Amino acid sequence: MSPSTHSPVVELHNLAEHAHAAAAEAHGKGDRLTAHELSKKALEHSMNACKLSAEQVEEAEKTAKQ
Repeated sequence: MSPSTHSPVVELHNLAEHAHAAAAEAHGKGDRLTAHELSKKALEHSMNACKLSAEQVEEAEKTAKQ
């Protein structure tokens, strides 16, 4: 797969990483509600990255079989 194919997956992982860091900071400040919401957002980004990765692998496998 080309680097351009990976960039949406990388971007989603970067967003998840940022959300996790922000959640940890909020948690450290005692803001549990914000930390929880940011953790949920991080999980969402991670799951979307995983789904997109799986779709790209499936597409590559189909292409390779042709």
